[in-house]
Amino acid sequence: MPQHFPEPTVGALIVNPEGKIFLMASPMWKGKYVIPGGHVELGETLEHALKREVKEETGLDIFDIKFLAFLEFIYGRDFEERKHFIFFDYTCKTKGTRVRLNEEGTDFVWVTVEEALRLPVESNTREIIVRYANSPGKVL
Repeated sequence: MPQHFPEPTVGALIVNPEGKIFLMASPMWKGKYVIPGGHVELGETLEHALKREVKEETGLDIFDIKFLAFLEFIYGRDFEERKHFIFFDYTCKTKGTRVRLNEEGTDFVWVTVEEALRLPVESNTREIIVRYANSPGKVL
């Protein structure tokens, strides 16, 4: 079914107690590493959608949620379908590191920013990592 309107989505750059960030390889993004996230359901706040998507995709609970960036993805080649997404991306923390991926992830890593930028990372995720690295008050 063709898409008639942009799809609002949320994304979580998750930081663990050691200061490492979470990335997962996703078949929907041609095996590239991405941050967990997804669409916002009707009547759902952005923060609730973020917590729900992270829990569904990783099993992790998140807190200390802070807005990081707004990005658009318009018919990019990295996604499995022709889509227009509006990304609302956040940084957040987790106390746990035990991950249970659902079908949207095939692998995951906890890495430093420098390590993350050496991985095959989807372009918008790369932009989020760079913005995080350059943001004041980031967790290291």
